[in-house]
Amino acid sequence: MLRRWLTIAVILTAPSACDNVKWGGIDVHMQTPPTRAEASPGATAERTDSTSAPVHEAGPLLLAGTRSGDSATLVVVGDVEGDSLGAFPGDSAAHGTRDDATARVLSPGSDLVLFSGGVRVGHMKVSSTGVDSSYCVPRPTVSGVVEVVPEAAAAQRLMALPPSAAATRPYEPYHAYHHTYDQRVASLNLAAAAIRKLGAAWPTSLLDSRADIQAFQLADTDAFAATFVFRDRLAVGPPPAGAYSLFVMGMEQAGSYQQSYMAYRAVADQGKGDPRYFDHLDWNGDGTQEILLDVFGASRRWFAGLGRRGGSWVQTFQDFCGASGTGR
Repeated sequence: MLRRWLTIAVILTAPSACDNVKWGGIDVHMQTPPTRAEASPGATAERTDSTSAPVHEAGPLLLAGTRSGDSATLVVVGDVEGDSLGAFPGDSAAHGTRDDATARVLSPGSDLVLFSGGVRVGHMKVSSTGVDSSYCVPRPTVSGVVEVVPEAAAAQRLMALPPSAAATRPYEPYHAYHHTYDQRVASLNLAAAAIRKLGAAWPTSLLDSRADIQAFQLADTDAFAATFVFRDRLAVGPPPAGAYSLFVMGMEQAGSYQQSYMAYRAVADQGKGDPRYFDHLDWNGDGTQEILLDVFGASRRWFAGLGRRGGSWVQTFQDFCGASGTGR
């Protein structure tokens, strides 16, 4: 049977949830990527000749972005390193690093394989590149023409991998999930239990402090993720004194939702870093899904991720600007 496609023309724009994208007119050219040591935030040596640096065998780049109507932009998240991702370095770490990454994203005219809700839904033909400066490290972006299966026509959040890492992955049925009454109640119950256990300040209204809730499915199990924000909002911006965020994830077990992951971050101790569920994907192809988080700080945003290790969900990576006490 011939697969039907929905073709969407894409214009250069930024997702509505972040600052305007600054299109920097980057020259796309191929050169050797830096070593991981050179690209680390603490490195001080500046590379002057790309061919003189030892070659780092980087994993495929993971990208993520949102669609709004007939437009979309994907931003580089980082190198796939198992269930983790290599932090994306800035210009202060190594000269030309962003140019390297932009070139590796694939030049205009190339393809990216698209995913949503953990399944392959289509592909994107890259037409232009740019830079998104709303993140703590300015990140390369790509835009182009998107083709998705009809079932995913309303999907807003997309993740992408280059064909070399994902071209052989089959298409699977796509389902849009919407949080249910039971999940909404369970999110409140899990948050209440966590607040009592942590001894955190109690919100005037726990319901009103729930800033985001998303439903999804992992390994045929219904799940949800919810973010609660105290004295603040789920967006980039300076937090007031005493603010904190609480992220809870629940999975259905024996007819009820049990906590599978929880993260608490108080501004006074760690700085602002409010996470929300973005999407999930088995980005390294090992048969286990990983979860990408979009995190909002006082003046910038960044990425973090969750993976399943030893039967438990744990944070497997976070951009360096999200380290405790930073929250910038």
